[in-house]
Amino acid sequence: MGKGPINILITAASRRVALIRAFADSLSKIGNTGTVIATDSDLLSPGLFFCHAHHIVPLSTSPDYIPAIKKICREENISLLIPTIDEELPIFGRYKEEFGAMGVVVPVADEEIVNLCNDKYKTYLFFKENGLPFAETYLPDEVRKLKPGLPLFIKPRLGRGAVGAHPINTATELDFFINYVKDPVIQKFLPGKEYTIDVLCDLKGNVLSIVPRHRMVIRSGVCDRGCTEKNMPLINLAEKVARALHIVGAANLQCKMDGDNIVFFEVNARFSGAIQLTIKAGADFPSMIIEMLNGGVKPRIGEFEDNLTMVSYEESIYRLNGKAWKS
Repeated sequence: MGKGPINILITAASRRVALIRAFADSLSKIGNTGTVIATDSDLLSPGLFFCHAHHIVPLSTSPDYIPAIKKICREENISLLIPTIDEELPIFGRYKEEFGAMGVVVPVADEEIVNLCNDKYKTYLFFKENGLPFAETYLPDEVRKLKPGLPLFIKPRLGRGAVGAHPINTATELDFFINYVKDPVIQKFLPGKEYTIDVLCDLKGNVLSIVPRHRMVIRSGVCDRGCTEKNMPLINLAEKVARALHIVGAANLQCKMDGDNIVFFEVNARFSGAIQLTIKAGADFPSMIIEMLNGGVKPRIGEFEDNLTMVSYEESIYRLNGKAWKS
């Protein structure tokens, strides 16, 4: 790819202000005159007000979604497309070669891998088949038959953001939530410290960066307070997982560590909700992705600031009578 402007499209902008800012900062740092453009289906999504331009598009479930994204890519001369939510990842995994033919790089895993990551039961089976540690996971009929001991944890088989996720401490709770949560999986409740491990791989699946973060406080499934941790057992095991899954682009692995025992319980083949902590610690995923456009990027595993703590808070923007938005 040439040295001209690199225009970046970030889909489903929603609350991903930190990610949008990070890509804009990455362009600015290298003196590139490109722009960061965002899409969403909701005109009031906060992320739309922190980019150079935005477009309102159909939901990703609509047959008009990919044609609308392709049209934006042509009109805005997009070089790099960053999907951000689980529902659209398989779609972009399916169409990334078509976007590539348009000159648009989409750093996302293949459709089959993304579907595996989105389906928590299939993720469990994959880890088990590959000899990787994962929380024992059951479907409702299996729970009724096997009667695993309490405590347990129930959540939607396909879901995100901790919606529909509940701890199970009694048989009564188990009976209720099996019928209450739509298409659930039930996992053994894991003791220990909870981590998100941010992982970045290049377009060929080579692992470039791994940053474990202790999730100190979690709100709506996103880390509200966290701390980076240069934990080599976590880093080494995360590298094995990323290679086995053939991850492309950014992903995050969620696990718990109890003493020396590490057990994963979820994989998301996308940027994490608290990626700003990893970036601030020196593992600048957006900059590395931009570097991919003009050649290879050398692995930087372990190159980040240890014990960097983040605490997050809300910001608001306002407008009156349809006038310009203000912070």
